[in-house]
Amino acid sequence: MTIGRLPDHEQRILDRLEADLRRDRRLDRQLRTLQLKRRPVLAPLAAYRPHPVTVAFSLALSIILMVTGIRTSDPAVIWAFALVWPLTLYAVFRLLCRWSETEGLRERRRTR
Repeated sequence: MTIGRLPDHEQRILDRLEADLRRDRRLDRQLRTLQLKRRPVLAPLAAYRPHPVTVAFSLALSIILMVTGIRTSDPAVIWAFALVWPLTLYAVFRLLCRWSETEGLRERRRTR
């Protein structure tokens, strides 16, 4: 069996169903309100655009915590490093992604 177009009679049935669904105003309103309620939870995190100074500060703090944790073996310092390091890596990654964007993509984001 090949995957491709539906047979003509099935395509006509599907087209009629889609047309009926498009005419249902109540369903359309429910779907629109559902889309408004279902905003992605991680959208603000994905939109994060770190400033280079913030990333440099975070890197410096991470290195200081790492060295201090190695030298003192203090659990509080090690835990502080464990909390700061993943956030630092994420910020560095986002900054590198922003720097490597093409100019066209930057222009489209500015106009939004």
